Amino acid sequence: MATQTTTAPSRITFPQIAIGLQTLALLFQAVTAGMLLDSSLGATLHDIGSRVMYGASMLYVIATILAWKPGGGSPRPILYSTGFLVLASIQVVLGIAHMPTLHVPLGIVMFGLSLVALAQILTTTRGISPLRRTP
Repeated sequence: MATQTTTAPSRITFPQIAIGLQTLALLFQAVTAGMLLDSSLGATLHDIGSRVMYGASMLYVIATILAWKPGGGSPRPILYSTGFLVLASIQVVLGIAHMPTLHVPLGIVMFGLSLVALAQILTTTRGISPLRRTP
């Protein structure tokens, strides 16, 4: 006799929300950076977005600390989120100093790293390996 099994719906965790918000904030920053070339509204939106992005990276650090299980879990996500906060701090300094030759490439790297972290946290919590192919 065959039995049917269903998988339980996956919960959305606080670290997933935090890294998703961070990734969306970085995408918003990329869009408003392009708007800087066109209008003064772009400068205002980019300035507001920078504060949101920095707050989102702080939220990601808090989320990884709260999700860490002392004595049982790996502190690696905390190191990643803290490293990202350091990159965000450097990005803010470069933006204030009006150094686009470093500010723009670092923003691209940060968006890419945030996408990788988002994909990693989504695939590991759902048990999906991004490198494993099914036949």
